Amino acid sequence: MTCRVFLIRHGETVWNQDARFQGWADIPLSNNGVQQAEALGRRLAGQDIAAFFSSHLSRARETAAIIARPHNKPVQVVPGLQEINFGDWEGLTFKEIRQKYSKEFMAWWNNPLQTRIPGGETLAELVERSARALKDIVDNHPGQQVAVVAHGGTIRSIVGMVLGLDLNYYWRLRQDNASLSIIDFHRWDSGVLVLYNDCSHLSSWQVPPF
Repeated sequence: MTCRVFLIRHGETVWNQDARFQGWADIPLSNNGVQQAEALGRRLAGQDIAAFFSSHLSRARETAAIIARPHNKPVQVVPGLQEINFGDWEGLTFKEIRQKYSKEFMAWWNNPLQTRIPGGETLAELVERSARALKDIVDNHPGQQVAVVAHGGTIRSIVGMVLGLDLNYYWRLRQDNASLSIIDFHRWDSGVLVLYNDCSHLSSWQVPPF
């Protein structure tokens, strides 16, 4: 029986506004991020969602709690859904990382699956733990809809895995804050991407900024 997964990226944080790498840094939602989550909550309020899951990071938990509120259901925390551990790069911008870690950054950019971020993870480690976490959710909810609130890197990894993409290019999959993606799992190894990075519930959204 099909399990439908609503994959949701958390709402905006201050570090998102400043384009800083967050990783495992526990940065809460900004005021705008709360409003984004509320807008998505209104969009999904009429859906029959059996369970709500999020990573342990507060930006994901807060987003999930807001979306789950109309359904009067708790949020189950799944640590494997957290963002990639950016280690020494957390809190820095792309420009700062390129300046301070130019050699390491280029190695990671070209081969993130096998390149370990200084003090952090490889992309392969993120793919393995996020897939394991999602498979447990899917296996436990046949014939049901579930909401999973996670992070840009986590969702890119899951979608890329489902589509059989070369995940060294996972950064080509855009993920906006409070976006909605949907995957239908008829079986774990035959997921179908139904919707990707949809932000039509956000009043300010028309087309992605250039």
